[in-house]
Amino acid sequence: MELLELIKLSYLEDIPNKDITTTNLNIEEKIGKAQLVAKEDFIFSGKEIFTECLKYMDSNIQLKWYFDDGDLVYKDQTITALQGDFIQLIQAERVALNFASHLSGIATMAHCFVKEVEHTKCKILDTRKTTPLLRDLEKQAVAHGGGTNHRRDLSDAIMLKENHIRMAGDIVKAVNNIRRNTSQPIEVETTNLTEIKEACALDIQTIMLDNMDNQTMAQAIKIIPPHIETEASGNMSVDRVKSVAELGVNYISVGSMTHSAPVADMSLLFNYKG
Repeated sequence: MELLELIKLSYLEDIPNKDITTTNLNIEEKIGKAQLVAKEDFIFSGKEIFTECLKYMDSNIQLKWYFDDGDLVYKDQTITALQGDFIQLIQAERVALNFASHLSGIATMAHCFVKEVEHTKCKILDTRKTTPLLRDLEKQAVAHGGGTNHRRDLSDAIMLKENHIRMAGDIVKAVNNIRRNTSQPIEVETTNLTEIKEACALDIQTIMLDNMDNQTMAQAIKIIPPHIETEASGNMSVDRVKSVAELGVNYISVGSMTHSAPVADMSLLFNYKG
């Protein structure tokens, strides 16, 4: 979805008719200054959509940015200073803040995962466990936090998961069926050592180690030849990823970065004297 269309629909949700509080104040225009302030430490993400949300409501608004996407912001720092019509800003702020807070939360969580594995060659991947229609923004936020984007959608790459394999009958049949139709790289999800051996024999490009404990993954790494990449997935927490990365996997995919990241706390404060 185009950014402008997303913003338009977001404001239609928040102001379906009119803002009856602001309208009934009977104030036609009130030009003033405001600042977007961090209320905790976080990695910032959402500069473009925050700007476009405000401009959607007040095309004349002026913003001076002190931080960019991917920057570490500390508590009480001003992220951007702005000047515009408070009547429009007060109607624009919640949607703009919702996007920036959500995306910054994702970027911050991604940063936490990446820091845990930075001493290894392992990369932290996102997943398709995103909010409908917000996938591009959420994956961008993962990148702002230092993470790596995995496949964007079902049209982007071939990944045989458990239910695909069940439909086909087994891993061998699933892979052979795919290869009759395309020469694209194949990733196969495995859940035990038997499936891993089957996948290795098929000489696919990537093997996913799904919901395995560290001991089983360590055994798997010994079995899988070095030219086949490995992706660990399932029940990955910030506390656990370091130990998994140190096993030697190429990638760790983390769905919680997008589906469970806490929002970053920030506020838009009016009457900024500056």
